Amino acid sequence: MRTSENARLRVKSAICAAVVVASNVAGNFFLKSGMPQQLATPLAYITVLFRPIVALGVLLLILWLVSRMTLLSWADLSYVLPVTSVGYVLVALAGKLLLHEQITTRRWTGIMLIMTGVALVSGGTAPQTASPSERKRSVAESAR
Repeated sequence: MRTSENARLRVKSAICAAVVVASNVAGNFFLKSGMPQQLATPLAYITVLFRPIVALGVLLLILWLVSRMTLLSWADLSYVLPVTSVGYVLVALAGKLLLHEQITTRRWTGIMLIMTGVALVSGGTAPQTASPSERKRSVAESAR
């Protein structure tokens, strides 16, 4: 792949990864914020979808899914999952700061381990996705 294509893929992947993470965090936050403590019947779960804050959460999670699918279409799974897992950390922080949830020392330790893993996997490496023609060539060569 040419250098300009690599640079374009790196920028495109970074922007899409940011959308994946932001829509995941915001979608889950709004979904949790709008959910009542208890729902009496399964039908009640459907009616909750019509609350504006829950509907916003659902729409953001749809954006998360579509943007994640887009990112996976051009970047390696081994790049996408670790990079977007920073969303787990941001969800925990949103829960602590915005929803006043209690996070134990054990959970904070897990969050730090996740961040360490993200730094190790994503630091300085570009997504290693090949073009469709390169993928076909690679598949054909591995079949021989």
